[in-house]
Amino acid sequence: MSKPNLLFVFADQLRRDCLRCNGETRARTPNLDDLCDEGVSFSNAISGHPVCAPFRASLFTGKHSSSTGMVINTVRMNPNHECFGHVLAGGGYETSYIGKWHLWGTRRGDYYHTDYAYTPPGKFRLGFDGRWSAYNFLHNYYLAEYYTDSPNPIKVHGYEPDFQTDLAIEHMAEMNATGNPFAMFLSFGTPHEPWARCNVPEDFIKPFEWVEFDDRPPNFMTGIDHYHTPWTDGGGYADAEAYVQNLRYYHAMTANLDWNMGRLLKAVDAMGLREDTIVVFTSDHGSMFGEHGRAGKCTFYEEAVRVPFLMRWGDKTPAGRETDACLNTPDIMPTLLSMMDLPIPAAVEGSDLSHFALGQTGPEPECSLLQGMAETDGWADGSEWRAVRDKQFTYAVYREPRMELLFDHVADRYQLTNLIDDPASAETANRLRKLMADRMAELGDTFEAPTWYRENWIDENDCIVRTATLK
Repeated sequence: MSKPNLLFVFADQLRRDCLRCNGETRARTPNLDDLCDEGVSFSNAISGHPVCAPFRASLFTGKHSSSTGMVINTVRMNPNHECFGHVLAGGGYETSYIGKWHLWGTRRGDYYHTDYAYTPPGKFRLGFDGRWSAYNFLHNYYLAEYYTDSPNPIKVHGYEPDFQTDLAIEHMAEMNATGNPFAMFLSFGTPHEPWARCNVPEDFIKPFEWVEFDDRPPNFMTGIDHYHTPWTDGGGYADAEAYVQNLRYYHAMTANLDWNMGRLLKAVDAMGLREDTIVVFTSDHGSMFGEHGRAGKCTFYEEAVRVPFLMRWGDKTPAGRETDACLNTPDIMPTLLSMMDLPIPAAVEGSDLSHFALGQTGPEPECSLLQGMAETDGWADGSEWRAVRDKQFTYAVYREPRMELLFDHVADRYQLTNLIDDPASAETANRLRKLMADRMAELGDTFEAPTWYRENWIDENDCIVRTATLK
C-alpha cells in the first residue's frame, strides 16, 4: 500500500467544549461535527504544556517541554532534534507549512519585526524544507502577512484564515500532482484574541448577535487567581460586557474556522483523496474565560488543557468512534508516523496510540504529564506548576508557594472541590503523586523556577542552548 497523505489542521486557543459535537449548543460547527461523526474523537486529548510555542515544539519533536526547552513563547527553538519534518522528508513526502510557526522567538514584545517574524530556510524550519508560507506570530487577521523564502513580507488580502485555506487547497493540488505523498500542516491563528468586531468577518458575527452569553459557569470568578500569570490573565473578567463580547467573537471566529475546515474536506474529496488522506483537526490549547479567576491558558484546569482531537482516514478509522485513551501532545507525532508507516525517532518521548485511531485495543498511558514551566511570555517566578491527568482525576502542584490540588474532573467537571485533604482520596493522591514523580525523573524534569531556566538553558540571544536532555 502506498503511504497516506496527511492534512493536519490546528486552531489556536480552541477549547474542546466549544464545538457542538462536544456539547456546546451555541456553536456553529457543522463541518467539524461531521468530521467527528466520520472518524475518531480522542475525548481525553490534552495539551501537555498549554501555551502556543511549547505546544508546537512538542508537536514537532514528540517530546515534553523539559526536553525541547521551550519554556515560554519567545525563545528560539533548538534545532538539534530529529523532528516530524525530517522524518517526512526522509520518507519521500512533499511538505507544506502554512500559518503561525512561533518557534523563532526572540525580541520579546517586537513581534512584527522581520527579524522575529521571518524564519529563514534551513535548520530552524525543523525539516519543513518544502512549501513554506508562514510567520512567527500574528493575530490581526485583516492585517496579515507571511513569508516564503525571503525576508520580504507578502501581504494577505482579505481574512487570513480564508486566504490560508485557499493556499492550502492550492498546495495540496500541486503536491498531489507530483505523484508523491504529501503532508500539509495548516496552523490557523483563530480563535486566538484579539476578540474584536474588526477581527472577524461580519457574516460570521451576525448569527451570534442575539445569542445569550451572559450565563457564567459555577467556577467563574471576577477576581484573579493567586497563581495567575500577569501577561495573559491581566485583570480577569470583572467587566461583564467584555466577557459577553469576547465569547461572541470567539464563537464567530470558530464558526469561520469550521467553514474553512469544510472547504478543506471538500477539496480532499474533490481530488479523490478521501481514502488516501489522514485528516487531523486539533488545537494547541484551550482558553480560560474567567473560570477559576483566569483569563489565559497556561494552567492545568480543564478549560485550558482539553482540546478537540478528531481524526479520519477513509474507512480505516471507524466512523463515529470515541476513545478515552489519554492522548498528550508528544503522542501525536509517533501516532501519526506509525499510521504513515514511517520510522519513529528513538528520542521521541510520546506513545504510539495509532491502534486507538484504527479502532483497535492495545497499550495506553496511565495518565498524561503536564508541565507549566513559566509564564506564557515572561520569566517571573511564582506561577510554575506540574500536573498529571488520567481519565478521572487531575493532580497538580505549584512550586512556590507550594500547593497541591486534586480534582475528580468526571464527578466535578468544574473542578470546584479540591480533594487533596480528603482522607477518602489519599490513595488516589499518592498514586498520582508517584506517577508524576516517576515520569518527571524519567525525563530529567527537576521542576525549577523560571529564572533558573533562563539562566541555565537560554543564551543572551534568547536561544535555547540546552535542555534536560540536550546538554
